[in-house]
Amino acid sequence: MTDQKNLILAIVISVAILFGFHFFYELPRQRAIQEDLERQRALQAETIQASESAPAVGADLPTATTLPAPVAPTQAEAVSTGERIKIDTPRLHGTVNLRGGRIDDLTLADYKVTQDDDSPEVVLLSPSATARPYFAEFGWIPAGDTPASALPGPSTDWTATGGALTPDSPVTLTWDNGQGLVFERVVSVDRDYMFTVTQRVRNTTDRAVSLAPYGRVQRVGTPTLSGFFILHEGPIGVLDGVLREYEYEELRDEGQPFTEATTGGWIGFTDKYWLVSLIPDPAAPVDVRLFHQAQAGLDAYQIDYRSQVQTVQPGGSYETTHRLFAGAKQVSILDAYENDLGVTRFSYAVDWGWFYFLTKPFFYGLDFLGRLFGNFGIGILVFTVFLRLVFFPLANKQYESMAKMKKLQPKMEELKKRYGDDRQRFSEGMMLLYKQEKVNPLSGCLPILLQIPVFFALYKVLFVTIEMRHAPFFGWIQDLSAPDPTSLFNLFGLIPWDPPTILMIGVWPLLMGFTMWLQMKLNPAQPDPIQQKIFMILPFVFTFMMASFPAGLVIYWTWSNILSILQQWVIMRRMGVKIT
Repeated sequence: MTDQKNLILAIVISVAILFGFHFFYELPRQRAIQEDLERQRALQAETIQASESAPAVGADLPTATTLPAPVAPTQAEAVSTGERIKIDTPRLHGTVNLRGGRIDDLTLADYKVTQDDDSPEVVLLSPSATARPYFAEFGWIPAGDTPASALPGPSTDWTATGGALTPDSPVTLTWDNGQGLVFERVVSVDRDYMFTVTQRVRNTTDRAVSLAPYGRVQRVGTPTLSGFFILHEGPIGVLDGVLREYEYEELRDEGQPFTEATTGGWIGFTDKYWLVSLIPDPAAPVDVRLFHQAQAGLDAYQIDYRSQVQTVQPGGSYETTHRLFAGAKQVSILDAYENDLGVTRFSYAVDWGWFYFLTKPFFYGLDFLGRLFGNFGIGILVFTVFLRLVFFPLANKQYESMAKMKKLQPKMEELKKRYGDDRQRFSEGMMLLYKQEKVNPLSGCLPILLQIPVFFALYKVLFVTIEMRHAPFFGWIQDLSAPDPTSLFNLFGLIPWDPPTILMIGVWPLLMGFTMWLQMKLNPAQPDPIQQKIFMILPFVFTFMMASFPAGLVIYWTWSNILSILQQWVIMRRMGVKIT
């Protein structure tokens, strides 16, 4: 029995150490490294001269981009030069660059950088002249004896017909190469985040032309990552029905492109809340690449695909359609594209994790309750009640077992006095006592083990879904996806001092720690004095650990603890167990 308790104790302490190591050492270390890299790249960017490289010829797709100028202009300054077509939809603002026909200027109308009223919109795509170019481009690759100069490229100046690009008004771009080939590109956008790009080529020459359509997204500079092991940020896609995730570091270290042939699916770059993804024709086989390039000291990452070579006969034409998703990973929108457009497993752009069979249903439940009550915090409280009802029978057995063990405490003390330091005889006597009283000490462990994946799944929902971003509760909790902003160490704002992250112990983490301590007091004491001390320290350890977790998760855990205490108190009263 002692060995079993030691095993349980070892598991609890191991989990505490792992979480503590991650949040108090590994995360600050990763952030420090990332900030150092950012400073180095900023210094490197100051010495880079602007240059435009022509696309590669032959069978290769374009790779190079315009590198930032010595002093990179802002987004607004970059888009103020050159000819552009305005993008104006309910969810997107930006422009299409007529130089190259790139979609390279995009902000999200529904999302601000912070919760301040004057906060700017989140910038998703940026022109090549800015410090962090991030753009999407579609075009043609020459094949056979077709010269690259006969096809449009990154420096081609397109002619536009139509006004602003809106959900009701597509834009047509045209370019005549002066050698008998006329190219058209029709760009449309829906009311959410999906662009549709239809490319056409008309051959008015007297010879056949061979070419292949392509799409690419390039991102210059490694983005600042959240640094959490439960969240994937980087290249992602579904190729031949299989979800693939790649790390930026993996692309840098590989040296060679990752290549794969697929029919259908999608490939893109995902951030915590945002996604930019290419979606080729679901019926056309394509060759996909992911790779890294070092460009004048900056990291450039590219995902692209190339469709099959097409031969356009004299007097003939060819048309192909591409799609580009650029926006927020709102689950209802991803689900709609998955169902309506046949984008395979598009909802997996959200990192549901190992327990996706719990995480997704939990999200739908929380999303429904949050919208029903108009407050996701209330939705969490109601959802917790439902979870407690589901686990009610198991929890009853757990607390009944604990109550029986607590009732045996006086007899356990007698055993300790009788056998003293003879641990073997004490263990044998304890096992006999359990058998006589029909108590199974391990019966209280199963409900706890079953709730671990539930806790983790709920953590994932609160951490990775954009629906929880900037979702307020009451009072000082204005973002359930962020930690409690208050701190015990500045008396919750009374002292004008901003404590370091490790000392940001807010009201809700303290409440959670207190309710956890109350639960410990209701539980039977451990026979080993050392174990007793360790278990009594755990509430303080978890208070520090949970302080950096999303406030919504801490609220859930606190409220769940309160419900557990009430249930346990009722059972102990019913069984005549003294509550201390």
